[in-house]
Amino acid sequence: MHNPTRSTIALTFVLIVSACVHGPSPAPTAALPKPAQAPISPINTAAPVSDLPTLAAIDQAIKGTARSDSNKARDAARHPRATLEFFGLRADMTVMEVWPGASGWYAEILAPVLHDHGHYIAAERDPESSAYAKENVRALRAKFNAAPDVYGQTEIVALQAPNALTPVAPGSVDLVLSFRNLHNWLWRADGAPAMLKAMYAALKPGGILGLVDHRADPMAPLDPSAKLGYVNEHFAIELAEQAGFEFMGTSEVNANPRDTHDYDQGVWTLPPTYRLGDKDRDRYTTIGESDRFTLRFRKPLNAH
Repeated sequence: MHNPTRSTIALTFVLIVSACVHGPSPAPTAALPKPAQAPISPINTAAPVSDLPTLAAIDQAIKGTARSDSNKARDAARHPRATLEFFGLRADMTVMEVWPGASGWYAEILAPVLHDHGHYIAAERDPESSAYAKENVRALRAKFNAAPDVYGQTEIVALQAPNALTPVAPGSVDLVLSFRNLHNWLWRADGAPAMLKAMYAALKPGGILGLVDHRADPMAPLDPSAKLGYVNEHFAIELAEQAGFEFMGTSEVNANPRDTHDYDQGVWTLPPTYRLGDKDRDRYTTIGESDRFTLRFRKPLNAH
């Protein structure tokens, strides 16, 4: 069978999502052709580099007493040091993390690293959009207020399509990070493009976008709504490129070959969610957390 190119994938996505019903529970989509799996070609440019003092600060923050035990327990699955090093984090950067969540998993690491010489911005959901979003923001703010020595220099802003898409001044951020969020934005036909464009606008020319999400089986039919929580890696790259980003490279630091990607209850079957409760819990514990892609993009140096 002839496989379509990535351009065909993008066209298919536009046609499919234009007919979708917006909302948190999209109707099942018809099986699409299997996506093209041609080699991914990043731009030929120097990768961002974390300096030694920043890496030492990351190590110290990971071991720090400001972190909760439940968050520390996931270090082996989330690989924070290697992930942040791949994205080129430096302690003097202005960093915006998109949707850090009520627990502030990465905030517990990023805020201390950036405390003295940089700036950490938590771009959370729009609290006016839902009771869930309002509670998330309240819990995160309470966490920050409870430890001013760690989070005293942080900032919380709103970033959520369609009504809160200018969280910071355009061109004011060095690094934007998003961990396991893209699949949520695909539930709305215009969600992911709008969010990616907002992140693009926030970055300085040459600024970096770091994107991590649950990786779909590359041979499975493309699901543009990611209803099981898994996103095709080529599709994610295509979306970012359509927003204006240049693809710089990928890392397998968050890969998990034990993940079969095919659970009826989606990625939430696996830890830490365990949607099925105790059913086959030992099996899912052995598999571990999801297989994830880790992608690095750049806003072009000549961008306006």
